[in-house]
Amino acid sequence: MSTRQFVSEYENDFRADITTTLRDGALRHIAARGWTMPDGTSSRVHLLQFNSTAFADAFRDDCSIGPTAGHPLAGVADTDLDESWSGGGKVADTSSYVFTEAKPYGAAQARQAYLVAGDTVALIVQSRKGSGGTPRVPFHQTVILQNQLLG
Repeated sequence: MSTRQFVSEYENDFRADITTTLRDGALRHIAARGWTMPDGTSSRVHLLQFNSTAFADAFRDDCSIGPTAGHPLAGVADTDLDESWSGGGKVADTSSYVFTEAKPYGAAQARQAYLVAGDTVALIVQSRKGSGGTPRVPFHQTVILQNQLLG
């Protein structure tokens, strides 16, 4: 996947900054996969591989990923730390940052997570239209499984 395609996940105002951060941060490549479940839940997993762990950590820091979700995703008004995330499936030498879109959300609710494992940063996004929003448990399962794959 191209850098341009990846940064399209974010609000327009932040795309140039993220592109610069990726270019300056020795990004090697981006792989992505997406799918939609029968209930309408859309899932996207992006894997960004850098030249070293230091560059992956720098990307996390430059994007202010931690207590906040950093740069906002396109169409997502506001995100909060997912208080229901207990860090399940924790794998040694990995970090996970899990967020959910704050209410009131628009036509769809989004959940997102960043995983950092060595030289790789993963962005996981799930969203679903409708008043029920994006189910918490399947999203957490996706985060756990991806974390195990990266660890």
